[in-house]
Parts: sequence; C-alpha cells; structure tokens
Amino acid sequence: MNQSILLDGNSLSRQQLVAVARQGYGVRLDPEQLKRVQRAADFLADKVSCGEPTYGVTTGFGSNADKLLGAYRLRDELPGGNPHKPEGTLLEELQHNLITTHAVCVGKPFAAEVVRAMLVIRINTLMRGHSGIRIATLEALTALLNQDVIPVVPEKGSVGASGDLAPLSHLAIVLLGGGEAFYQGERLPGAEALKRAGLQPIRLSFKEGLALNNGTAQMLATAVLALDTLEYLLDTADLAASMTLDAFAGRSGALRPEVHALRPHPGQVQVASHVRGLLSKSTLVDIPYHLVPRFKQWSTEAWDTPEDQALSFDISWDWVPANQRHGREAFYQRFLPFKGGKKHQPQDAYCLRCMPQVHGAVRDAWAQACRVIDVELNAVTDNPLIFPDNTDATHIEEQVISAGHFHGMPLALAMSYVKAAIPVLASISERRLNKLVDPATNDGLPAFLTGNEDGTDSGFMIVQYTAAALVNDLATRAHPASVYSVPTSANAEDHVSMGANEARHVLEMVEDLSHVLALELYTAAQALDYRQEMLNAARRLAARGDWQALASKVVNAPREGSAHYAQFVEEVKQLTAALAEVGDFHAGEAVRKAYETLRGRIGFMHRDRAMDGEVRTVCELVQQRVFTA
Repeated sequence: MNQSILLDGNSLSRQQLVAVARQGYGVRLDPEQLKRVQRAADFLADKVSCGEPTYGVTTGFGSNADKLLGAYRLRDELPGGNPHKPEGTLLEELQHNLITTHAVCVGKPFAAEVVRAMLVIRINTLMRGHSGIRIATLEALTALLNQDVIPVVPEKGSVGASGDLAPLSHLAIVLLGGGEAFYQGERLPGAEALKRAGLQPIRLSFKEGLALNNGTAQMLATAVLALDTLEYLLDTADLAASMTLDAFAGRSGALRPEVHALRPHPGQVQVASHVRGLLSKSTLVDIPYHLVPRFKQWSTEAWDTPEDQALSFDISWDWVPANQRHGREAFYQRFLPFKGGKKHQPQDAYCLRCMPQVHGAVRDAWAQACRVIDVELNAVTDNPLIFPDNTDATHIEEQVISAGHFHGMPLALAMSYVKAAIPVLASISERRLNKLVDPATNDGLPAFLTGNEDGTDSGFMIVQYTAAALVNDLATRAHPASVYSVPTSANAEDHVSMGANEARHVLEMVEDLSHVLALELYTAAQALDYRQEMLNAARRLAARGDWQALASKVVNAPREGSAHYAQFVEEVKQLTAALAEVGDFHAGEAVRKAYETLRGRIGFMHRDRAMDGEVRTVCELVQQRVFTA
C-alpha cells in the first residue's frame, strides 16, 4: 500500500472511494475525529453500566425490540449449568449473533473492488462518532482493508432497509474469524485469512454488530462504481456519435450554441459543446452535398491506376438535368446539380440530430444520482444514533435515538433514474450503428459496410444483431426495483427500498452499455474509412484535371451531342474544380485520435474475416478507457 486517503467521516469523495476500490489505495483514520468515536463509545458503556434500556444494546433487534436482555441466561439456572453456554456476556452474544445469523446472502461473490468500496464506506460513516463503536474495532476493520483481506460477500440478499444487513454481515463476520475471505488471490476461511494477514479476530462490544451491519454500504458502493464507469461511458457515447456523424458527413447546425441556449438543460448544453469540440477541424461535417459520391460496387473497369484499383469500391453520382430543377433553382445556385451519397436535406436523422437532447438527458440523470451519492458518502446510516453531546437530555431516548437513516430509498430512486437512462443511451447508439449498415439510410455507403463484389460477404450485418440483443436485454432490466417493496422482519420492516438490487443492476448494466458503444465505434471506424476513401478517390480523379474521368462516374450522363451535353460538361468541370480545391478529407481531430487508436489494434475489413476477436478487442479497449477526449 503506497498511497492512502484520510478518513474523517465528513469529506470522502467519489474519486477517493474509487481510488481505494479500483487503484488499491489504503486508508488512514483522522486522529481528531477518533476522539469523537471514543466519546460515543464511552457514553454508551456508561449508559449500559447504569442499566439504561437501549435498542439493539440491551434489547433485541427488529421484531425482537420489545425483549429486554436479562443479567444472565435463563438456562444458567439449570441444575448442572447451561450445556450450550457461549463465551462472553449476553450483550456480547447479542452483537455476535446479529452478525453470524445475518450473513445469509447467496449468489456469486462481489468483485474485490465492490467489497473494498463497502469497507471504505463503512469505516467512514463510523468515523462520524454517532455509532458507539470502539476505536479498536474500527481499527480492526481498517486493517482488514489495508491488508487487502477481502471478505466473500455474495451479491444477493439485501432489501435496502435496515440498510444492507445481510451483505454487511458477510463483511463483518470475517472480523470475528468466521465466514470466508480472499487473501492474495486465494479463497480461505475467514480465520485463516486473518492469520495469514497477521490479524486477530475480535469480540464485539455494545452495539458494534449494529454499527457494522446497519447501513447502506453495499448499495452505495455499487452505485459509486457504476456512476464512475458511466461517467466515462457518457464521454465515450459522445465520441462514438461524433465518429458516426463524421462517417455520415453530417450536419452541425443542431449542435450550435445559440440553438441550445434556447433550451438550456445542463446535460444537453454540455453534450453539444463536447461534440462540437470532438468534431473540430473535420472536413467531413457540413461538406457540400455535391462533393459526396455514393458507393458503387467495384468492377475491373472501375479504376485505371494501381493505387485506385486496390480499392474495394467504385463511386458514382446522378446528374440533375436543368428541366428537373424547377422550383429548386435557388438550391442549385448554391450546390452543383449532382446527387451522390448525401440526400439534399438540411437535417439528419434523430439519432444524430437529437444526440445532445438524448445524451444530455442521460447526463442529467447521472448528475442527479451523483448529488444523492455525494450526500450519502458522508452520512451516518446505522441505528440507533448516539448523541453524547445532548447534555440537556432528560431521558436516554434523547441521546440514543432510533431513526431510519438505514433506509435506502434516496439511493434507490436515484439509481432507478439512472437504470432507466442506460437503455436510452444504448438504444440511440444502436440506431446510429443500424443506420450505418443499412444502405437505405447510410447516405451512400455500401450495404453492411462491405464491397461484396462477389456476393460472398456479410460485412458488419451481424454486429448490429449483437447490439440489438444487448439493447433489448438492457430494456428488460430497466424496470425499477424501488417500486416493489416486500416487507421483512415479521412486518417490523414493513417498507423497504430494494436499493441494493437497484444499484447492483446498474453496475451490471453499464458493462453491457460499454459493449454497445464499443460496437458503434467498431462499425463507425469502418464507415469512416469508406467515407474518407470514397471522397479522396474522387479528389484524386479531380486533381488530375481530367473532367472526363470524373464524368465517367456520373451514371446518367447525357450522350455527347444531346441537348443537355454542353451544360453537363460545364457542370462536371465545376465539380472537378471544386473537388480539386479541397484538401484531404478527414474526420475531426479528436475523432481521428480515437480512430487511430482503434486502427492500431483492428484493421479495415476489405473482405469478410473472423470478427469475434476484434469484437472482444474493441470491448476491452472501451473497458480499459483508452478512448478519452
């Protein structure tokens, strides 16, 4: 452990939590704040010694709260003593049993990063000094984290009130020498993991079981890690959309700042600005319609130079005769009368034009969840709460107060919002991908982004299938868990949040979202290659100054000597000059950087080949966060 963060119960940030969970940072306990921890523990011990009845200390839990603990076990009065007498006092047994009987989760274990995050959250909230835990117990919990002893916490079993009881009990039971833990990559009994790490099991004192398992640490840990990943994926989605927009040679008007000033949702404004930056220095966006040829299937007669004969396409335009321009004269004064790949319309499809509104709304959902999370990170979420400084109190209930901070509904509803937003972002990405491969909608690119001159190639057809399957799966998981409470503890806990399920679902869903965005990037890079190469092939023809070579690419050119031939020749010469004047066609600077990163691992696909390894690679690149802009 080379780096560590200081925990004081008041200033833990999402970034710090991620550093401990994912980067292996350790933690230190603030000495000044430990004085408050000790004061609460001393206060509680004093009240117990005075015989004050206190929930969860001298009473049972939940539906057993009406049962006061006696001075000794009833079975101790049996002739010959108690045959099942455990060690310690009834008060210690209460806390010990709370942990051991509540560690009943099922399913695969959480990843180490989730458990490390849970430990940080639990330590930080206990540092507030309102839980009654002893410093020694808090230090033992800290040692567990810093020695990288990772309790085995199965994923399923929390209802989100009273907090994450069952998973946090799996976390705490290792402190007692029970349960299981991972240590140095090996799954071990808890006692053995402690021993190998040089740690000793502990015995719990007053309220310490409650302090350790009563809170929102699982749902908060998974929420923070999910939001951290989603933050990166929001930028990745903008990047993928920008690459797609470049590949379409799309229009930028819908991104202009004065447009979004009229509907200034924060996320929307941010996305529009971000995408404008990503497209900076693009020579594809807003290109004149007449410069863009459409794909034509390659043939042996398509090109006459060795460089161009290696291409996997031919190009073409249609010429619009003068007698078909009526009512559109103004348009053809601005644009030459050649129809190629770009439709003569001033707006793109919704998946491109409404990208700021859709991506921005998802950003706003993320931001709202972050606001909730930032409050929760430094909140006290166990029960009862101890206020030793309420010195004017006349009854114990004014200093040890039962409340409901363990209830996860603030987190649950925030994550429900995010949960609904994730399929939206995935869906618009899939729609862009689909538009790229569909020759009816891809503005002159080849069907499924392959030349397919022999009729043998499927190209990127099935990539869209996978994206569609992922979007459907995400949509079916978007139903909010928070709306369906199942009462527990003999109806003592008659309304629960299900926030643990909600946050866990979101953590799982962001991975599938990353796959959809990776598939869009993979497909958009192929489309961008075609768009750039088709335009640059046209430019090379024009650069030779041979208008006749360019005229041969116009499929409906009039015959020499016909009524419209002279006008056609003049306009082809204008098209030749316009193409010759343009420099190299290329995407925006940030888009090019991402494209080059991808092309450093995956080459352009001229003909069909195995794609499974490439799909794995691009998914890994997204998960490794290499696409930054």
